[in-house]
Amino acid sequence: MKKPADAPIGIFDSGIGGLTVAHAIRTKLPHESIVYFGDTAHLPYGDKSEASIQAYSVKIADVLLKKGCKVIVIACNSASSAAYELLTEYVRKEAKVINVIDPMVDLVIHRFHGKKVGLIGTKRTVQSGIYARKLGDPRHGITLQSLATPLLAPMIEEGYFNNKISHEIIEEYLQDKAFQGIEALILGCTHYPLIKTEIASFYREKVAILDSSEVIADALHDHLRQEGLLNTSPPRDVFLVSDYTESFESATRLFFQKLVHLEKYPLWN
Repeated sequence: MKKPADAPIGIFDSGIGGLTVAHAIRTKLPHESIVYFGDTAHLPYGDKSEASIQAYSVKIADVLLKKGCKVIVIACNSASSAAYELLTEYVRKEAKVINVIDPMVDLVIHRFHGKKVGLIGTKRTVQSGIYARKLGDPRHGITLQSLATPLLAPMIEEGYFNNKISHEIIEEYLQDKAFQGIEALILGCTHYPLIKTEIASFYREKVAILDSSEVIADALHDHLRQEGLLNTSPPRDVFLVSDYTESFESATRLFFQKLVHLEKYPLWN
């Protein structure tokens, strides 16, 4: 059943990384209401099993459907690789499901045909091989070099970015020989836009830094426009967390420039 245009956009992630997506959506679509679910009780997803991520994702989808969401955005690469197909089948016609991987893949295919492209992400995302499979068609001519960067997401969750510690860790990863000669770098984790400036500085602005938060906001806008679901009513945002953390509250204030009320909503009571 088609939802009304003033129904909210559901967005979920394990922690603050998905807030980069929520912020990009708020910027691109200022009239859309947002229901954000931060599964802070189970962060990070990057080191969880596929079965665990799928279980969390289905529980969260139930919450977002109860809130009447017209679209569910999986604002997490690990959950996108592990649970997108399952959620699409589970939700069926109740809501459109958008993941963060496919819009990025489409962008890379169209803009970097015949080029060498790097990817950094969690162990879960890199080991899944999902980007390699989707970009590996010889017709695309894309050479993809992937590198798991497991320290970055927890580093960002703890507030270590734009400082000496983050500079050193980022530099250590990006010096990997496999990345020599890349023309673009996919930020394969929604935490990573928070260190986008540091990464761009490492490459002295000579490598295109591909931010999935901006790409998914564009994909969502296109879907809503095509389906006649763009909202024109005043927006209302709701922020749910499976476990309250001060770092998440601080992050929401940083992104949305206001004190955001967090509602604790445990997935398992």
